[in-house]
Amino acid sequence: MATRQRNQVRKGPHGGMQLVLTEDVTNLGKQGDVVEVKAGYGRNYLLPNGLATIPTEHNLRLLDRYKQRVHQAREAKMADLRVLAEQIQRETLSIEANASEEGHLYGSVGAGEISAALKAKNLQVEVDMVRLEGPIKELALYAVKLHLGYDIDTEVKVQVIRPAEKK
Repeated sequence: MATRQRNQVRKGPHGGMQLVLTEDVTNLGKQGDVVEVKAGYGRNYLLPNGLATIPTEHNLRLLDRYKQRVHQAREAKMADLRVLAEQIQRETLSIEANASEEGHLYGSVGAGEISAALKAKNLQVEVDMVRLEGPIKELALYAVKLHLGYDIDTEVKVQVIRPAEKK
């Protein structure tokens, strides 16, 4: 009777398990990298969430073909983001907020309002892409940094104004 061989996970040079990343993982590596991680991190987080696979010979062959397709898709996405960054840089947003006579806002303008104003102009920017040092609490013109991903950063001018008087 033939015994079935267990599919063992390769050990790395430092004693951890070797995995192939199927997604970009912050502070670990990019998609397609072969990384060495602690056994618990790989078994309990990366593998169940589909962020990594075991590097078998078959997976490594597929990975080479897949890397080429991913590289082309990534280049196309980066080109789209560069175009978006140029469009955003040309825009000046006007956000209305109630303020006192001295110019202090009664609330604050945060990343959500800036993202909503950009989406109203058909520029798809998510809330987590907006990088504010702190909430905006004054009537003024601000330069707000945006991180679109893939190391593409841009700035948008945000003018915080009082709402127009209703008659």
